[in-house]
Amino acid sequence: MSGTIRPYPISELLDAVRLEIAAELRSDGGDSPKISLSSGVLVSSSVDRVEYLYACKKWDVSLDGSPVLVRPSRSSDPWTPAEVSRFPDGKVRVVVSRPIAGRTSNLQLRKDDSAILTVLAQRIESVAADEKIRVDSAGWVLGLGRPHLGYESDPARWVSNWETLRLNARQRTAVAHALSSEVTFLWGPPGTGKTDVVGHIVEGNFRQGHNVLFLAPTRVAVDQALERICDLLVDEPGFADGMVQRGGDIESKTLRERFGSSIDIEQITVRVAADLDAQFDEMSAALAKAQDEVQLYTTEAAWRESLAQAREDSATAAAAQSEAERAIDQARLEVDTLQSALARVGSPSGLFANRQAARVERLRRQCADVEGRRQQAARDAHNAKARATAAAETIKAVHRELAVLEPKLRGVAPLPALQRHTEQLRTEVEGLRRERDDIRRTVRRRCRVMGTTVAKAVQSRALLERVDVVVIDEAGMVDLPSAWLVAGLAQKRIVIAGDFRQLPAVTKGAGDSKATDTDRAHSRKWCARDPFRAAELVDDSGTVREDDRLVALDTQYRMRQPICALVDAVAYPDAPLKTGRGDGSSIPANSLVDTAMLLIDTSRQRIPGPDNKANTVNEAVVHELIRGLQYEGVLPGRKWQAAEIPAGAQAVDRLAVIAPYRAQVKALQGSLKYRFGAEYEGLVDTIHRFQGSQRPAVIFDTAVGAGKDLGYFYRETGLSSQTCRLLNVALSRAQDHLIVVADLEHLRRHLPPRSEAGAMIDYLEAHAQVLSADQFVPIRDAAQLSELSGEELSRPAFFPADEVPKAVAWDIARAARSIEIYCPFLDPEPVRKWSKLLDERIRAGIRVVVSTRGTDEQRDDRAANRHRALIGELRTVGCEVDFRERMHEKVLIIDGSVLWHGSLNLLANLGPTDLMMRFTDPASCERVNRVIDRARKDRAARNMYAPASDRVEAAPTVRANGSPSMQRPEPGVILNGRLYLSVPFADKDEAKRQLHARWDGENKLWHVDVSEVTRDQAQRWLPPAP
Repeated sequence: MSGTIRPYPISELLDAVRLEIAAELRSDGGDSPKISLSSGVLVSSSVDRVEYLYACKKWDVSLDGSPVLVRPSRSSDPWTPAEVSRFPDGKVRVVVSRPIAGRTSNLQLRKDDSAILTVLAQRIESVAADEKIRVDSAGWVLGLGRPHLGYESDPARWVSNWETLRLNARQRTAVAHALSSEVTFLWGPPGTGKTDVVGHIVEGNFRQGHNVLFLAPTRVAVDQALERICDLLVDEPGFADGMVQRGGDIESKTLRERFGSSIDIEQITVRVAADLDAQFDEMSAALAKAQDEVQLYTTEAAWRESLAQAREDSATAAAAQSEAERAIDQARLEVDTLQSALARVGSPSGLFANRQAARVERLRRQCADVEGRRQQAARDAHNAKARATAAAETIKAVHRELAVLEPKLRGVAPLPALQRHTEQLRTEVEGLRRERDDIRRTVRRRCRVMGTTVAKAVQSRALLERVDVVVIDEAGMVDLPSAWLVAGLAQKRIVIAGDFRQLPAVTKGAGDSKATDTDRAHSRKWCARDPFRAAELVDDSGTVREDDRLVALDTQYRMRQPICALVDAVAYPDAPLKTGRGDGSSIPANSLVDTAMLLIDTSRQRIPGPDNKANTVNEAVVHELIRGLQYEGVLPGRKWQAAEIPAGAQAVDRLAVIAPYRAQVKALQGSLKYRFGAEYEGLVDTIHRFQGSQRPAVIFDTAVGAGKDLGYFYRETGLSSQTCRLLNVALSRAQDHLIVVADLEHLRRHLPPRSEAGAMIDYLEAHAQVLSADQFVPIRDAAQLSELSGEELSRPAFFPADEVPKAVAWDIARAARSIEIYCPFLDPEPVRKWSKLLDERIRAGIRVVVSTRGTDEQRDDRAANRHRALIGELRTVGCEVDFRERMHEKVLIIDGSVLWHGSLNLLANLGPTDLMMRFTDPASCERVNRVIDRARKDRAARNMYAPASDRVEAAPTVRANGSPSMQRPEPGVILNGRLYLSVPFADKDEAKRQLHARWDGENKLWHVDVSEVTRDQAQRWLPPAP
């Protein structure tokens, strides 16, 4: 657009999108899946294409076909966009436009969420030349221009059964406004029937003769609204032939089952073009058969090439063997000659004894040299014979493969003719495909209502032949540049629907710590704002302004009145909602949850920990709460089969468990999978995942209970804050029952003044039933353990500090496989006390692993010596001792299924200081192990067992080049029969599997037994030879 003045505000929006791209490339990717690539090699390099090849232990299929970003492992530098492709052997090819900065031997890879932003920037930049974009319509999103506003005087002309519809006055006003005005902003708080209103708006605009493009930020939101639209238009002529269509994949099962054949362009096309499809399928099958036959020739050629190579290898090996055998014979002759000379000299004596002795020594050295050559020749002969044998086996194998191919090639046309035939078939198939594409365009022209995501609308230039009306639902979740661009597709009117006090758009520029203050401010104004704020319908404090463009729905039908009053207190104090539903409950009557709101306080049972975004006590309370609901018959029991569960009584039909942070969600998912005996998709998730959903009962786990920082969820204040918007969504998902699990004392201590989260707990304490965590999770003493049933033993439980040692001893005495003790500090008395019991268990075949800090982390040499002595005592009884730098975890895991969590310094004088929790949940044990492993920092290898002032000189070692060394072990060095390796974390399981590699905890290196593994076998994990 050089030399062209861009219409306002294209430059501002374009800058905002570019700042968003930069922020995305600088971010760590959050919870998005990351893949580790190792053993990288540079394959090729040119001006604008650099290709690398990597090993990949575990791939995430969700990344297939997606744009990706890469950067060196452990790097915090910006990511580099890349193209990747996988090979059958697990290797991954990475192609970038310029060399990757830093060490490229190991990379991390994640999905490129900036790809859609790049397309958005291109679309905005080309707006002046894009005749499909109407800048005036786009400007309405920003409050620009003078759009016509009015009310349809007779909506019944356009909306079926208008007089009898169950719409309240505000809902009817919204429909009438949207059928007459060029711009309508519809504010729909939770449960106010916004989806129904939007459906009737689309219905009316369709009947007015307009083509409607319906957009929402998520596929679920699109499908939910589109199902309602289909219900309203299903009887219209042409509906079955694509009058309403879904752009992109249908995610909703019910939408797919009810209307998929009528709205999915693929299914419509298949139905309309059945004959063409049959012909296409027939020709495609013929092409596939011809390609398979060509592949037979290709395979035969490859095997014959392998045969030629094997024969060449066999001849080479035979020649080498003959040469080695001649060298052996020659050496033997030389040895015989030298032995004869030695015999003639005899024992040195007489006048020339010294001269004779020197000659004897010389002859013996010559004998030794010749013997060495003979032995080397013998090894060469052995190796050559092995190569010859291998080549012979290869020749046999190739002959077998060729024998298998020979009958398959009988009757197959010669390769040149077959190749010509294949090319002809390919041409015909492509022609048929083009014909099918023409039919697809025909079907597309039949579309009058298109439903798709905002992202797809940004990326696609031809969704509809003509767009008259654009409806953006859940607009509060749409970033401003995207909203502006898609609104510009409307040639006649736009409808912006949503709630600016629910989930905001996910943007990163406004919070990019590496950006300047000016850039962050620009991102806040031109990217993070939603359309309601951009149009100045909401002031800076988050309060709505009266405006003729805005219709606000004010009656909700989802929540019982007490829950609605809580939501009002948190998110709508300036515009409280009316309740239009009764006060009954749709779940079976039960004694556990028999009130609209329940607050469970975990303050008194708090277990301090390092993670401020996960809470073990809350997790246990949720676990036991669900256990109680199972007992009451509200939820399916453990391992119930689908046939046993009535329709509408699945766990996900009645309950949602919501937490603000992914860490707590993962903990709850593992715990509840164990509780139900199966994993329920959509039962437990973060708040964002539940936008647009509702359940009869909702458990909101506030998660926090440790550390001073409550995290981003609780950080902000005000009606426009992220805290208010996220809380609003979490609380308003509940229809009949809301259960909030919270450490009230911790929240009160650390929440900012005037926090909406503070308003929530204030209201709940005043109006909800308040219970303590110990009313769900029992407090036990050690003596009870032996008396409990298996079911009771499997429940989480608290133990007072003075009962913990006896209870732990009870568990240790019953360990069947393993005992893992994580204890940063060691003291003599507890080490000796527990060593006796551990000794008994080790003698019974139980593996005991103690993880503690190294001696180099002790405060002085005296403390280091004492620490080393205590480690020695543990090792004496058979404990394995592992060192973890800067560790603080205090955990006991037994048999991978019993977890003791809290301040359990088992081997230190401090001991348990507060309430401890006992879990019997393999998923919790596995999660704790993952957290500990992730927290462990890899540093330069060194002996952590000896303090700096006490280290002794290492035994002589042998380097990769055979030279002696007195240094500590390092990759490539052989010491005491061990060959030390350089194994990246991602390769450790492969090294263990292939080479039986073992971990040297003291030196932080993997090693193999040189008597079992050669350097050639271990070459992948050895440094390059000097």
